[in-house]
Amino acid sequence: MAVIGQSLWSQLRELAPMRVRPARSVLLRQGDPGTHVVLLASGSTLVTLTGPNGERALLAVRGPGELLGELAVLDARPRSASVIAAEPCRVHLIPALQFLSFVESNGLLNPLLRHAIARVRESETVRLELATACVPVRLASALSRLVDAATTNRPAVSVRLTQEELSQMIGASRNAVGAAIKPWREEGWLETDPGGGLLIHDITSIATHARSAM
Repeated sequence: MAVIGQSLWSQLRELAPMRVRPARSVLLRQGDPGTHVVLLASGSTLVTLTGPNGERALLAVRGPGELLGELAVLDARPRSASVIAAEPCRVHLIPALQFLSFVESNGLLNPLLRHAIARVRESETVRLELATACVPVRLASALSRLVDAATTNRPAVSVRLTQEELSQMIGASRNAVGAAIKPWREEGWLETDPGGGLLIHDITSIATHARSAM
């Protein structure tokens, strides 16, 4: 929403009805054509990249007010990443032709391209971190992004990903993720969520502890 402003965001939202997508549903799939864009009204999503051998990396987490999938519509090339609902999400699915017409009529091409470039730079930063940082730092960063984008359960934030999924997304083994989580759980900064995943109580202490281990 920040990239186009509240007024245009409201107009764009009116182009398609609101739909509800459950947690873990795929909103956009890597390699698919850009048939539509997604306006994220509520909830948080994971932007993931899948490698040739099926390995996945977490590139970003997006929260309410984000426009998703616009790059594939603007450049008419396959989607470069997948977007998965991290929690129940309310979305508007705008068909590509309607979106392009809206962009042209409101002179939004340049702002959207600048926004897309900023996102690419952000993803490059995450990739560098995945390649160079230790597992606790990578995991703490991923959890921080999830907490920042979450819209429910504050101040304790539920991260509905298993340790296996987290390990895939930060390029680590499940045992390494478990070892990183252990001291955080002992300090009471997080706990295992009975519904699956993790319940984060103190992401600041987790991030500080992770950096101190470097």
